Amino acid sequence: MKITLFGGAGFLGSNIARRLLAEGYLVQIFDKPGSRAKLNTYGLERVTWVEGDFENLSNVQNAVSGSDIILNLVSTTMPKDSLENIPFDLLSNAVPAIQLLECAKSARVKKVLFFSSGGTVYGDPLHIPIDESHPTNPLVPYGVTKLAIEKYCLMYQKLCDLRVHILRISNPYGFDQLSHRTQGAVGIFLSRAINDLPIEIWGDGSVIRDYLYIEDLAQAVIRLIEYRGTESLFNIASGVGLSLNELVTFIESAIGKKIQRHYLDSRAFDVPVNVLSIERAKHELSWTPQVSFASGIQKILTLIR
Repeated sequence: MKITLFGGAGFLGSNIARRLLAEGYLVQIFDKPGSRAKLNTYGLERVTWVEGDFENLSNVQNAVSGSDIILNLVSTTMPKDSLENIPFDLLSNAVPAIQLLECAKSARVKKVLFFSSGGTVYGDPLHIPIDESHPTNPLVPYGVTKLAIEKYCLMYQKLCDLRVHILRISNPYGFDQLSHRTQGAVGIFLSRAINDLPIEIWGDGSVIRDYLYIEDLAQAVIRLIEYRGTESLFNIASGVGLSLNELVTFIESAIGKKIQRHYLDSRAFDVPVNVLSIERAKHELSWTPQVSFASGIQKILTLIR
């Protein structure tokens, strides 16, 4: 079975690709020119690499051809960045994602997995933990665009008989994240701590998030590829909340030294709490996270040292 990862040269894609190869799948990564050179390619020797423009129909058609399963991990922005150029966030993410669905339908792809954002699509929580039926009221364009793509995925599934699974992922972290230093609080904080640099925290540090180790995410992807049930939408998370202050304390304990903290003004788009319910994934996929946050930090430090 051939699996193509669009946006597969990033932190998520490269780790998922390694796991897919270990499971015996044929793996193809499609990403922008030059992205492979910036990637830690250890364990990816058997990947087929395709460079191209995600907005170019011909490039996407060629990459989709012969694929059994498509993973759409493409994101040209992050939540904060999306506010700086709202039209770009929509046009560079939603329109190409719809184009990919068209190509997948024409090529008779068996299944499409879309990587959405459990941290932004829900907005301010009405209850904790947040399950998949919770209202969706995103506060940033990034979340609005992710939600729009979700809706198109479900429309294609209903009208075009294209099987789709949507992963509302919490905050993934892991070793390779340190090379993507603008991505993820854990990667940024740990990188600065190791280099004896102060950590900047937006607000008073009480903001609570749900952190998921990358290996657990990769296992969830495997279960979704194999899944034959009827559900389409899944929260993929740890189900455990951790404040930014607690996160820093964990890191201090792991590296054995105090870290200087700089507290900045809070941001209007940061919801106070985001912890996801993973009961559906547990029941439907027989999946539960195996790596605690403390263990995950130790795993990263072991790989660095």
